[in-house]
Amino acid sequence: MHTDTLQLNVFGEPLAECSCKPMTGWYRDGRCVSDATDIGLHLVCVRMTSAFLAYSKARGNDLSTPREEFGFPGLKPGDEWCLCALRWQEALEAGMAPQVRLQSTSNAALQVLAMADLRQHALDLM
Repeated sequence: MHTDTLQLNVFGEPLAECSCKPMTGWYRDGRCVSDATDIGLHLVCVRMTSAFLAYSKARGNDLSTPREEFGFPGLKPGDEWCLCALRWQEALEAGMAPQVRLQSTSNAALQVLAMADLRQHALDLM
């Protein structure tokens, strides 16, 4: 189980909720936290767009189709979701990266993503 007190965002502040409608996160607790069992590193809070959903589906990760057997409602444009860090990087390189909510993106994402790239796609820069 994760330790809430150790979860910080990319600014080193307490990690804000990403989404509870739909419920997201590795733990399905609305936050982009993970542990060693999360090989996908679901750490980046993003806002879905139709273009990104189509891109992700074409890359073999269909995020728009509901999967009742997994309790997954399917995502639609405007939904916020904890995305895998490497999927976000792949989308960035393809020119398809969705916008990021930095207050809700784990600082652990900085192990594989550049803060400058995240800032360029930020929804919530002050």
